[in-house]
This record gives sequence, C-alpha cells and structure tokens, in this order.
Amino acid sequence: MELKPLDEEKVQALLDEYKNEPVYIHVEITNGVYASHNNDDVFNTGTFLRNIPVTYTEGKLKGGNNFEHRVGLKLDNGGWVYVTGLSHYTVNKNDEFILHGIDHSGKLAAALEISRKEFKK
Repeated sequence: MELKPLDEEKVQALLDEYKNEPVYIHVEITNGVYASHNNDDVFNTGTFLRNIPVTYTEGKLKGGNNFEHRVGLKLDNGGWVYVTGLSHYTVNKNDEFILHGIDHSGKLAAALEISRKEFKK
C-alpha cells in the first residue's frame, strides 16, 4: 500500500464520495504499544475500533501543518467521529479509503479508514 502525503482537495473529495451511505470505519490511535517500556515517563495510550457501521452526513478535513490535519464525520444519528494527527492517504485495491498519521520516526500514530465492505478480521 502506497501512502501519499495528504492532499486537502483530493481527501475532501474522497470524504464526500462515501457520505450518506452505510460504511464501516476503522479508527486507531496509538503512541506505541510499548511506549512505557522505552521511557518510564511516557503514559501509554491508544484506541482501536474496527468494523464499526456508520453513515455520515458530513465529512470535513481541517488543519494542516505538522500533523494537525483532522477529520470530523457527522453521523446520521447526531454523533461524531473525530480523528486528528493525519498526514497520509490512499485508496487501496479493495476501495478502502485509508487516512494515516505517520509520526516523525515513521510509525503509525493515527488511522481513520472508511470502507463500503467490512474490513478483514
């Protein structure tokens, strides 16, 4: 999978393509599974959600500069999904829209993935 640096116009157009239809999302936020093993001063945090069915009526990309890109998805039930720290994107061969935040050392820090079909388990 080849990730490209986030292009605001292209990413916004892709967000618009998936709105108002049932999709599955994957959300992942991590500072590293073993962050506290490498540095006792680091508080290890993370989030992992996979194959969550949603329909969003609005998807907005905001920010820029130094991992400040963020995406907010306004759900049809009034809820929100919000992910910040995004830096790269692609659409893979399975028509999965992938947004990742890659940190300064090249590791995954944040992910928002959107698919019309369930992600592989």
